[in-house]
Formats: sequence, C-alpha cells, structure tokens
Amino acid sequence: MASVLGLAACGGGGGGTATGSQAPAASSGGKQQVEVFSWWTGPGEADGLKAMRKIFEEQNPNYTFFDAAVAGGSGDKAKALLQSKLQANTPPDTFQGHAGAELQGYIKAGNLEDLTALYDELKLKDVFPAQLVEQISVEGKIYSVPVNIHRSNVLWFNPAVLKEAGVAAAPKTIEEFLAALEKVKAKGKIPLSIGSEWTVTHLMESVLLGTLGADAYNALFKPGADWNSAQVGAALTNFAKIMEYAGDPQDDWQPAAKQVADGQAAFNVMGDWAYGYFHNPPEGGLGKKSKTDFDWAPAPGTEGTYLWLSDSFTLPKGAKNRDGALAWLKVAASKEGQDAFNPMKGSIPARKDADQSLYTDYLADALKDWSGDKLAGSIQHGVAVNQPWLAAINEAVGLYIGSKDVKALQQGLADAATANAQ
Repeated sequence: MASVLGLAACGGGGGGTATGSQAPAASSGGKQQVEVFSWWTGPGEADGLKAMRKIFEEQNPNYTFFDAAVAGGSGDKAKALLQSKLQANTPPDTFQGHAGAELQGYIKAGNLEDLTALYDELKLKDVFPAQLVEQISVEGKIYSVPVNIHRSNVLWFNPAVLKEAGVAAAPKTIEEFLAALEKVKAKGKIPLSIGSEWTVTHLMESVLLGTLGADAYNALFKPGADWNSAQVGAALTNFAKIMEYAGDPQDDWQPAAKQVADGQAAFNVMGDWAYGYFHNPPEGGLGKKSKTDFDWAPAPGTEGTYLWLSDSFTLPKGAKNRDGALAWLKVAASKEGQDAFNPMKGSIPARKDADQSLYTDYLADALKDWSGDKLAGSIQHGVAVNQPWLAAINEAVGLYIGSKDVKALQQGLADAATANAQ
C-alpha cells in the first residue's frame, strides 16, 4: 500500500493558499455564480450532486450554483474539455478530479491552489483517514477535498439469471468466473455486459488484481516494475478469456449495467456508483430491488482487497469566483454535504464521522470492507497512474479490443509504464 500512497508525493508543489479574495462572477438576480465542473450527469451521481447543491444554496443565499457537468463515463470527455479551459486561462471555479496520481499534472503545471489552510480551518485532518490525507498530499501540501470513497472491484450480477444457468453463488475465483460465464452462455443470455472502451480498462484492472493479488498489483506502479513478466501475462490471458464472453459494447456503463438489472445479462464489473443507479427510485435510477433484481460481490479473486478511488474537488488558480469556490469546498468537505451526497451516489463518505445509519444495504458492506480490507489503487480512476499513463493504457486496451492480441496488449502496457511511470 505504501507504493500506492506514495504516488502523489512525486512531482512539484506550487500554488498559493486558500486565503484572500477575488472579484466574484455575477449572475442573474444579483447573485454570484459559482461554476462547478464535474462529470456527474447520470442517474445516481446527478442525484447526489443535486442533494449537495441544495445544501450549498441554502447555506449560501448570495451564490447560485452553475452546473458545468460534462457527460461521459469516467470523466474522459470532461477532462479533455477542462484541459482546454485551463490552457486558455478560463478555469471553472472548482472542478472534480480523482484523488491521487490523476491530479499530479495539474499540480506540476501550477493550475491548483494549495488548500492546506482550508484543511486547518475545518480541521479536516482529524476527520479524514490518515492514508487518504497522505494520498492527496504533495510535498506536504493538499490540493483537493475528497467527497467520497468508491470501490472499483465490484461484481454485479442478476440472481435469477445465475439460478437459471445453474450457478449457485457469485464466483470467488477467476476459474469459477469462467465456468459461470460458460454456463450462462449455454442458456442464451449475455454472460458479461460491457460499456464503452474505458469500462474494458476498468474490467482489466480487476482481473489484474484478481490474478496477481494486492501486493503484486500495487508493485506494478513502483519504479522498475516488470509489466512484461509471466505473472502479468497470465493475468492478461485471464482477461482475454473473460472478454470472450462479453456482449456487444454499450454506449456507456449505465446501459451495460441495465442489462444485468433487466435480466438480459448475468454479470457486470463496475464501480459501486452502479448501486445508486440500480437502487435509486425510477425518477433518478432504475428502482430495482437489491438481492432480487441485482446483487453484488467482490470481483473474482479480489475478496479482501478494496480497489479504491476518491472523487474530490479543487481550487483552480484564476477562478473567477474564488470565494464561491471555497464555499462549495466547505460543503463538499462537510458531514452534512457528504451524508447528503453519498447515499444517492452509491459511495461511502471520506469522513470518518459520517452518520453510519444512512449507509445500508450495499453501502453497509462497503463501510465494513473499507475499514478492514487491504487497499489497492484504481488504474482507470486516477489513483495509481497519472493521466498520460492512463491515456497510454487506454490506447493499448483499445487496440486489443480490435486485435485480440494479448502479447501486443502486454507490450503496450509495458511501454506505457516505461514512458510514464512516476
């Protein structure tokens, strides 16, 4: 875990402190507009953002929330647009980013302000887990406020489809998973649903973890790691075997998850944001019943390890409404804000003092596992690798989807590590 937590410590610092003032941005009705940039547009995540927005506007009647969310799973489209805004010196007032290595590029480029003063003011180091504070610190400074903790390595499944196929329980090993996929295929259902290209990388990281184990997986992100090893080759062979059972790619993660909830597919490997989508009422989700319409387990081979990520918000240098952005960060950091957001989003709070009674069903399992499991950092969601490295990984995965060449995939991943390792 030290290797994962150490990633954010590489690279330069920079930025001022969360003090001072800047001319606010005006909006209609005399209120000052606060532009909040995220990729939370889908069911569940949009509901959580709406709940936190309500608190923000109630506590800050002089501000109006401007939702600058950009659709697209995993934030790939949002991050591309954000980069163009930063290069043009027209940053949003605050933007979402994954805690960890993903933020290193922004920090090195001098795009972010140091929020250590805000942490001291709000005593956040007392309410956030120490390992999380370490992960988001760079040379002793902190550049983001984490809103939540997500789990990447979740196997979602339809109990009725498994029963029909003669699969008694969620598979715990890669070998059991392959056997279950074959049984579902024989019944004419989709064994494994997938979405757009990033969801395949998301699947791959769970297969790497499930084959290698937590220690060997975390070691892949240390300097000098051997991505051409036989062990990585075996993991990618497992990945290729699993992908043979994948259905037609859907446009994004939601329609792929819906195939499971609707009984068209047996399995989907997706982060726990899917829980909000499955569980929330029909106006914001699918309104499905847990343990009946859908169920969950750790991805095969990963039981006892929490493959984690954290959504966070930042304070860009040059924000038009800097004070409004700080007001938003205070809500995002607060117990009230996190307890309003996370049950809707399908995640658990970053704070240690949140109201645990609000986290039931899947979320109760997640809270328990977060406190007891080994930790590993997500590749696709910004903990383990920086953005150039992730782009190279996604390129290798995209080529694999077309070629099905496992050796070329492994070489592509090795080349990505050589070129981009921190």
